[in-house]
Amino acid sequence: MTWFKVDDTAYGHPKMLNAGNAALGLWMRAGAYAAQHLTEGMVPGVVAQLYGTAPQVRKLVSAGLWHPHGHNCARCVQPPAADYVMHDFLIYNPTRATVEDGRAKAAGRQQRAREKAAEQRNQERNRADSSANRPRIDDNSSPGNRERAANQIVFPDDIAGQAGTSQRDGMDPSRSPRPDPSPTTSYGGSNPPSPHRGEQGPAAEMFTAWWAKYGRGTAQGKASIRRAVEEALGNGIAPPELWGALDRLGATSKPVTGGTLQFALADIRKAPASGADVIPLAAARPGRVQRAADLFAAALDDPQEQAQ
Repeated sequence: MTWFKVDDTAYGHPKMLNAGNAALGLWMRAGAYAAQHLTEGMVPGVVAQLYGTAPQVRKLVSAGLWHPHGHNCARCVQPPAADYVMHDFLIYNPTRATVEDGRAKAAGRQQRAREKAAEQRNQERNRADSSANRPRIDDNSSPGNRERAANQIVFPDDIAGQAGTSQRDGMDPSRSPRPDPSPTTSYGGSNPPSPHRGEQGPAAEMFTAWWAKYGRGTAQGKASIRRAVEEALGNGIAPPELWGALDRLGATSKPVTGGTLQFALADIRKAPASGADVIPLAAARPGRVQRAADLFAAALDDPQEQAQ
């Protein structure tokens, strides 16, 4: 982008005052056109007719701001026929060669900056990929990199701990075998069958029956329900007590979540194994509406309340 430069004292110059404001508008527009197209002050006649009028052109010529073809100003070049040249344009504005040279230098600087930025990006990318592109190290080192035979130490099997049996190989085990947490229950065996797909057993039958009855109203997955049933039976909870808890959960209006099921099973686990005294499940806590109704009924039965 080039600029059409105007002296800050031009507003009071005699030539400007003689030309008038209307002609100065044409002078300014023509000067911007010459700066943009690098005409070095040349104003084609068609441009003068496009942006101004013939009387305005004559005022600029008579004031000495423009020169027509055949003028006698020694500091300004001769324009072609029917064209004009702006007086002392190159004194305040750069030549075409100067502008083009500056543009070429700016383009070169931008190109070098782009190349440098691209090179930096490539270096960063290569550093990030260097570990992936690095050749693999061969396990068999070359003879030149091997340790000398005099410095190599041969460890016998007894020193390396390979001659005898380790203490953890059964002589003094650090951990005892995992005990069977499932006591013998009335439904047979200490290890109940896993109620997974295709298997049969009390746990599988109980889960299948409960899921068929309440499965659509629960938010718990089949796997969690299945594991909970198997765990409860494996911990010695009798099937009647377990089924009662599951039936109670399934009869609620809210979906059965994992937390609800685990809390219910925790209550069941407090009960003894099958054959002992059974601790009944805690009764459901009444809601706020039911408690309010109970309080209201108790107040109506109170003699003092009736007296009031």
